[in-house]
Amino acid sequence: MLYIIVGVVHVLVCVVLILVVLLQSGKGADLAGAFGGASTQTAFGSRGPASFLSKLTTVSAVLFMVTCLTLSLIGGGSQQIDSGQHQRDSDAGAQSTRRKAGNSGSDS
Repeated sequence: MLYIIVGVVHVLVCVVLILVVLLQSGKGADLAGAFGGASTQTAFGSRGPASFLSKLTTVSAVLFMVTCLTLSLIGGGSQQIDSGQHQRDSDAGAQSTRRKAGNSGSDS
């Protein structure tokens, strides 16, 4: 049940993240930026206070990462342990079968 809830939240966060990124305009979205004339803005410089969309992008990106990790821990963690235990059980069963076959052949 928890896996389904986190999965639905993950899909909603993905849609919000896509929409928020597409709604934002880039740093050099004007005509001068297209031709490399945006000399007033630096590549990684300050742009002033963060807008609502940039804050929403940050929040949705963090939620996206958290839901990804949660889904991987909920869904994938138990399967690896189970498959590893199954492999050990089948190896032990094969070894005991070989021992029994070896012992029965030497007794006769």
